[in-house]
Amino acid sequence: MRKFLMAGAALALASTLMMANTSAHAAAAPARVEFETMTWPEVKAALAAGKTTALIYTGGVEQRGPQNANGGHNLMARAIVKEIALKLGNAIAMPVLPFTPNQASAEMPGTIGLTNELLEGVLERIAEQTITNGFKNVVLMGDHGGGQAGPNNVYAAVAKKLDAKYSPQGVHVFYCDQVYMPANNEFDKQTEKEGYPASMHGGLSDTSLMLYLDKDGTWTRKDELKNAHGIPVVDGKPKMDDPKAVKNGIVGDGTRSTPELGKRLLDLKVDYAVKQINGFIPKK
Repeated sequence: MRKFLMAGAALALASTLMMANTSAHAAAAPARVEFETMTWPEVKAALAAGKTTALIYTGGVEQRGPQNANGGHNLMARAIVKEIALKLGNAIAMPVLPFTPNQASAEMPGTIGLTNELLEGVLERIAEQTITNGFKNVVLMGDHGGGQAGPNNVYAAVAKKLDAKYSPQGVHVFYCDQVYMPANNEFDKQTEKEGYPASMHGGLSDTSLMLYLDKDGTWTRKDELKNAHGIPVVDGKPKMDDPKAVKNGIVGDGTRSTPELGKRLLDLKVDYAVKQINGFIPKK
């Protein structure tokens, strides 16, 4: 009888430990928020659980100086949109669109660009396919300035058009602009106060964020950081006639870039985007 009781106790203890390990594993497992790494049952379950906001983020392929890989916008976009989805808690990051408005150049062969018209058609199609999948809120965002400028802002135009079309069905489409220029401007303001040089393209902000995200060293060339200075930026404008200007694709100076600065920029972008999106879609 005693042996039986001891065996039963051991079995109960083993069962408890197994359940605890399973619970701990489940708690440690990261939340799946990237559409292209999920299965369709996982997407369906996420929608049923209230993750009905889709984040459509665009990247881009363009030369970005001798120190950064051409696809840097895509590396940054994937990381940023995933962090935004995680922080929102009710969103799924859709696959990053790797091409945005730009123009290739034989002088610095690193750019593959779309036209505004092509991007408009692609964004509209992706957004409508996302809605067909069952998402109730679609947010358009971009990591590259092409298509986001002035009266020809493709993202704003597509969001306005589709929101008017689908809002009668309780579906909304928004354009989140805070993640790009406002967040970048805040980073520039902070770093310039700290004595860092101003940059516009391929400089301090881009290079720092890529250094932070590039864990295996395949996207950045650290041995080229000493050459990561191009056309100086003075009063927010490129100074093309500066005698120290170097035509290498960089507008600004990225020689003092660090992963720590990159983490700061990532956090700013995520915080700015989350605040704006929560304003679009108040939590119930």
